[in-house]
Amino acid sequence: MVNLGNTWDGLLKEEFVSDYYLKLRQFLKAEYLGGAHRIFPPMNDIFAALKATDYNDVKVVILGQDPYHGFGQAHGLCFSVCKGVVPPPSLVNIYKELQADLGITPPSHGCLTDWARNGVLLLNAVLTVREGQAGSHRGMGWEQFTDKVIELLNKREKPMVFMLWGNYAKAKASLIDGSRHKILTAAHPSPLSAWNGFFGCRHFSAANAFLGADAVDWRIGE
Repeated sequence: MVNLGNTWDGLLKEEFVSDYYLKLRQFLKAEYLGGAHRIFPPMNDIFAALKATDYNDVKVVILGQDPYHGFGQAHGLCFSVCKGVVPPPSLVNIYKELQADLGITPPSHGCLTDWARNGVLLLNAVLTVREGQAGSHRGMGWEQFTDKVIELLNKREKPMVFMLWGNYAKAKASLIDGSRHKILTAAHPSPLSAWNGFFGCRHFSAANAFLGADAVDWRIGE
């Protein structure tokens, strides 16, 4: 049984015993233990985002698609990589926008655990992937699970900010009540699209303006 160690356990308990999730679990068991493919992130990191940021502590949600599929990159937080791994291009562009927006100098690494601890839920829509095969675990049940996470957040009385970057993330806006929560949309930070509306979006300062006294500390320690 999954144990997240915080409020998410009670909120998601029905999901973890649902038919779709049990089918997903069997699929993942075969994928991780079958030996035909390496699966990322490591099994113990699948739910890292929910473990790191409790439901009641979420200030900002950043939504990704699925984990990085290169060896040693994914560790359960969207856009983040383990220390010692070269930051991928999308993350480099996120750092560039952060510096342009708030003047924060990028760290030498790509690990975003400081954000997660400070109330930023770094959630991928699909939580696992085969090595070298982007999107390989889509359509297996993860989307239903993470849509439930978004719906639960949407129901929370205390407002939060949703940063939806790229068309895939923007499609999730239909799950969010924009009259209570702040929805910020922009192009994806990928080098293919960052110049089409991600650079200059100033989402970090916009989020903090909305949050007021609960503003996020976007600095990342070394």
